[in-house]
Amino acid sequence: MAAIVALLCTLFVFSVSSPGDALSLDYYDKTCPQAESTITNVVKKAMTNDNTVPAALLRMHFHDCFIRGCDGSVLLKSVGNNQAEKDGPPNISLHAFYVIDNAKKAIESVCPGVVSCADILALAARDAVALSGGPTWEVPKGRKDGRVSKASETRQLPAPTFNISQLQQSFSQRGLSMADLVALSGGHTLGFAHCSSFQNRIHNFSPNSDIDPSMNQAFATSLRIVCPAHNKVKNAGSTMDSSVTTFDNTYYKLLLQGKSLFSSDQALLTTSKTKSLVSKFASSQADFNKAFVKSMIKMSSLAGGQEVRLDCRVVN
Repeated sequence: MAAIVALLCTLFVFSVSSPGDALSLDYYDKTCPQAESTITNVVKKAMTNDNTVPAALLRMHFHDCFIRGCDGSVLLKSVGNNQAEKDGPPNISLHAFYVIDNAKKAIESVCPGVVSCADILALAARDAVALSGGPTWEVPKGRKDGRVSKASETRQLPAPTFNISQLQQSFSQRGLSMADLVALSGGHTLGFAHCSSFQNRIHNFSPNSDIDPSMNQAFATSLRIVCPAHNKVKNAGSTMDSSVTTFDNTYYKLLLQGKSLFSSDQALLTTSKTKSLVSKFASSQADFNKAFVKSMIKMSSLAGGQEVRLDCRVVN
């Protein structure tokens, strides 16, 4: 998901929108009542043509919120000498931007200049989960789109190589708890990881072990076949769990079996609090769903943005 990052870099501290620009459930009820159904239809159509769309939209929303708040800055294209977030190393593999573009175009045809790209992305991420068999929820709306997007700032994203201390620092800088960390990590139930994201666990792990000893050895061996030490296959990798197109709690079950991909996944088992939550979510889909929804609403309420973009790829 991202390259190794240094925690010495300055991290932005976000807060939930202040009362003056607070998000609300009925934000578009009068100005664009068709907004949510329009977005849902676009996401549904995209999913029929590409089953990787749900994972892509969920990851895109996460990567957006963790930089400057949920302001759609991840959607902006690089212009002139400025390299935008989407071209930063951790975001090179982001895709399905066309889904947001299509939703924006559809909404602009009925409610021009009203619905922000940041809101479209937040709603699309919700739909991606719900249409994959996961929970649905009411998304607070009223986000504004940001005007700044810098590839250099993507170094702030939590990396797949992070240990629990690094993860805790990254999440707490954004007002998110360890419980939020465990719940949001469950989003890994959807998606695919490239070899580079977990290569550190299956080759040259330490002077004493080529493979991370916390990994199920048969699982690690199968990964080494797909991802050899000097892999030259560009898109080689592995699905994040065994039910990759279904939003469920399989991720947690596999994690307890030593069958997770990232160091940051395995890190969830290194403290009693986070391990207890992993076990709870592994044994109850309902508990996971409830916690995931709560943490998604919390994360997607991180403040940011100043305008409603007419084109999600460029500032007004």
